[in-house]
Amino acid sequence: MALQLLPVIENGEETTLVGGQAVLEGVMMRTPHAWAISCRKPSGEVVTHSEPLERQSEKHPWMGWPMLRGFMTLGNAMVLGYRALKFSANAALEEIPVNNDGKKLEFSGWLAGLNVAFSVAFFIFMYKFLPLAAATKIGKIYPMFSGRIGLNFVDGVIRIALFLLFIWGVSLFKDIRRVYQYHGAEHKTVFAFEANKPMEVAEAQKFETFHPRCGTSFLMTVMLISMVVYMFVPATTFWARFASRIVLLPVITGLSYEIIRFAAQHRGSLFAMLTAPGLWLQRITTQPPSDSQVECAITALDHAMKLEAQHGGELVIA
Repeated sequence: MALQLLPVIENGEETTLVGGQAVLEGVMMRTPHAWAISCRKPSGEVVTHSEPLERQSEKHPWMGWPMLRGFMTLGNAMVLGYRALKFSANAALEEIPVNNDGKKLEFSGWLAGLNVAFSVAFFIFMYKFLPLAAATKIGKIYPMFSGRIGLNFVDGVIRIALFLLFIWGVSLFKDIRRVYQYHGAEHKTVFAFEANKPMEVAEAQKFETFHPRCGTSFLMTVMLISMVVYMFVPATTFWARFASRIVLLPVITGLSYEIIRFAAQHRGSLFAMLTAPGLWLQRITTQPPSDSQVECAITALDHAMKLEAQHGGELVIA
């Protein structure tokens, strides 16, 4: 489940030239007009795949409008994230024979679709239905929390608590911890690139793993903003409140994106404080990577940059 959530949250911004996400035993890197993924197979070999990438806001200008661009960016990132995850899964399965005829295991399209459906259902239940149900129950027991402000405040606190518990819980698994290490490798490589340092393992390892524009900050901002937005919804019944949480997802996503975009350009602003919890959370979702993990991140970035140059991209930090 964590592997499905990470692609959603790791590539949701376009405020910098490069970004990326951790995948199974590898890293995906993207530029405005290209993306590349490098994974280490069980044999130790590094396999890489790269493709040009159309920037939808250039093809359809309305996709770059404020509020809309955040939701569209997140949707595009989710699609790209699943493509990267599928590639990394197949790279890991490639060397595992199913039977004597040498047939290989494969992460098929229907399995990816099933994962998407499960992920969406899990998200709605875990972070929409369950917190609201618990807050409603608490409001009946303690009338002071039954009003619009009190109920939505309790709902938000429960939602954030469940999220933190989930992120911490899965970090205890060895495989997920390795994904968090590749997450750290991605951040170190992006830091080195932004500092105009040589794309070498030793240079990247000098940087920290906490990046201010990580998608983790995006998700935490979504949760904090949603607490405020829901307080203005005049719904009075449980199912009306639940429906509003689904309907308002695009609005909250777009608003959160604009806040993070503004905070990245105005580090001393009040809005920048909203992104601070995301940095704190990265103490869990990023871990110090090994040299071989950083090597994967650098390889992916190198391939993405080559394609970016071929498609007319300007290699300038935004």
